[in-house]
Amino acid sequence: MKTISLQEISTALKVSKSTISYVLNGRGDEKRISINTQQMIEEYAKAHNYKPNPLARSLIVGKSNMIGFVLPNIADFFFARITRSIEKKAMQSGYEVVFSSTGEDKEREEKSIQSMLDRNVDGLIIASSQKNEKDILRLTQNKFPMVLIDRKYPDISTNFVGLNNIGGITMLVEHLINMGRKKIGFVSLNMDLLTLNERLNSYEETMKRNGCEVKKGFIQQLEYNHTDNDMERIIKIMLSKSIGVEGLIFSTQFLAADGIRALNKMNIKVPTDMAVVSYGHKNDFDLFKVPLTAIDFPVEEIGEKAVDILLENMKDINMKKEEFYFNTELIVRESCGSH
Repeated sequence: MKTISLQEISTALKVSKSTISYVLNGRGDEKRISINTQQMIEEYAKAHNYKPNPLARSLIVGKSNMIGFVLPNIADFFFARITRSIEKKAMQSGYEVVFSSTGEDKEREEKSIQSMLDRNVDGLIIASSQKNEKDILRLTQNKFPMVLIDRKYPDISTNFVGLNNIGGITMLVEHLINMGRKKIGFVSLNMDLLTLNERLNSYEETMKRNGCEVKKGFIQQLEYNHTDNDMERIIKIMLSKSIGVEGLIFSTQFLAADGIRALNKMNIKVPTDMAVVSYGHKNDFDLFKVPLTAIDFPVEEIGEKAVDILLENMKDINMKKEEFYFNTELIVRESCGSH
């Protein structure tokens, strides 16, 4: 059935568009429009399949009941789980969530944020590329309701929900040391992200604190779009006689999965030849030939907490900024030689 426009209702009923708009947006009583006129407009609109323009309605009532979520990669297992939890939590509070994936690209992030502002979203949750300080600062200065997750800008005071990266890596390093592995390598991504930098710094500091030397070659970084051959190459370097690592820490669960695949292809036995642990857990880690020891964290709760803080910020744009960090849990399995 064809929808009818506000102008067509106005022409048919000989009532101004503003009066019709007030009635259909629930402001008839506020504007002292008669009950009979309100009833006439509502019945005509329903009978002729009137569908309001969400953007126009949001401009009139001052809110869209939409939240924007800007994230690096919707296909990423970590962010996919957060996305689902944000959507579920927001829906429980009567909000629709608009998503945009940026691919860690600064320009795409800028366009995504502007597009959501153009759609008049009531607030934003952002997992930033950490290359877009200008927009984050602008939103903060304008007191726009916003929560950063996983990545933040240390020099800008914002609402933030993240993980205790330092504590998680500390647990992995000390667990391997307690298992007799002193020569521990660290595999990460060549990306200037606060989360990855925190994990690397924690590895180095924990090794030093426990009297373990971090030799040249112990730390290897791969590009975001690395290949299986790239992973095999750095593992060969770390296994060489001049370096000779006995244990490997992968800074993300995806690197860990790639690393295990490379070790299997190279016929390196885990944990006999190499102890392996991961910062980040996947449900299939316990299905590996050698179940993988990993740091687990409450992914869904990150999304839920972000929505909670954002809803509070939407109620009070002058609220004190809140930072919340979730602790992590060490799940010990056979890959570190503990069984």
